[in-house]
Amino acid sequence: MNKGGVSPEEAPALVVSTALMGETAARVHVLTEAEGLVRGMAHGGASRAGRALWQPGNVVRTAIRQRGEAGLPAFSGELLYGCAGRLFSAPLALAMVQSACTLLDTTLPEREPCLPLFATTVRLLSFLGYDAAVAEREGMPHYILWEAELLRALGFGLDLGCCAVTGSQDDLVYVSPRSGRAVSSAGAGEWKDRLLPLPAFMRDGQAEGSLKDWQQGLALTGYFLARHAFGQRHRPLPAARERLAERLAQQDKAG
Repeated sequence: MNKGGVSPEEAPALVVSTALMGETAARVHVLTEAEGLVRGMAHGGASRAGRALWQPGNVVRTAIRQRGEAGLPAFSGELLYGCAGRLFSAPLALAMVQSACTLLDTTLPEREPCLPLFATTVRLLSFLGYDAAVAEREGMPHYILWEAELLRALGFGLDLGCCAVTGSQDDLVYVSPRSGRAVSSAGAGEWKDRLLPLPAFMRDGQAEGSLKDWQQGLALTGYFLARHAFGQRHRPLPAARERLAERLAQQDKAG
């Protein structure tokens, strides 16, 4: 960001949070590659067109202008890709988008570049928004792997390469809740009841997994998010993330 006022060029930004600010403006939080999480305001963000543009989950070509050292940056933008609006008929996929945006908004520090995470997030949203029916059926493993990437970006990445006890790369079916490292069936021994289940799709990134696998994966990443990203600040997991887990549990009951 140039201190003189205008960022060097317009760049894609992911809208992660929007709230009305007065009668015409909106307070908007966006995620960019070069500057990470930026909190500012959008003039006209409270209008119908503004609300549609600055909807969480949208990717917007954004220019950021800073007025003074203490003032909020001002955003202007043009829609590149709308995600949430495509998913009104897919409640589980929509819950993934809402959870992802809320986690980004509540865990990332301001103004720290996050190129890999930005790219990973845009890929997730592109997949979810491409086909609502496919997103509803197949989106959850993509979302859970995204949460694992978020943990890595925050410095709390899971180590799923080999068993923490034996060093083996085979039969990795648990994760230690203390270290975040994988544990094999043989290495777990009598401690297996104290370990977290590790679904296969989180190891190879290929298998889609079952509904039970998704629940285990969401519980796994949720445990470490709650412990590291929020527990250290004495805060619970965000309500949007809890609603996603509840939505997945409802599918289990319905099935």
